[in-house]
Amino acid sequence: MSWLLLFVAGLFEVGWAIGLEYSDGLSKPLPTAGTVLSLAVSMVLLARAVQDLPIGTAYAVWTGIGAVGTAALGIVLFDEPATSARLLFISVIVFGIVGLHFVSGGY
Repeated sequence: MSWLLLFVAGLFEVGWAIGLEYSDGLSKPLPTAGTVLSLAVSMVLLARAVQDLPIGTAYAVWTGIGAVGTAALGIVLFDEPATSARLLFISVIVFGIVGLHFVSGGY
């Protein structure tokens, strides 16, 4: 269950990171509220997950999910470059997340 909480926390991290773009420097009330809510949910779920998972592993996975998701949505939503090198390094992060999951006893 802790791995599921951690995964969902990572998705909410993507939500608040993308929300920063839509909130225009936290100047737009509705996107700002969504950003703050996503940040709070992400932190609460991370805190719950680290009750059972090592903090180093959980934090690395959480930030990795956030980085991969935010980079992917940046490409899709904001026309950020999708170069071969960028996609390669994003995939390296994915392999790191999966690797940490398996060597930490996650299934």
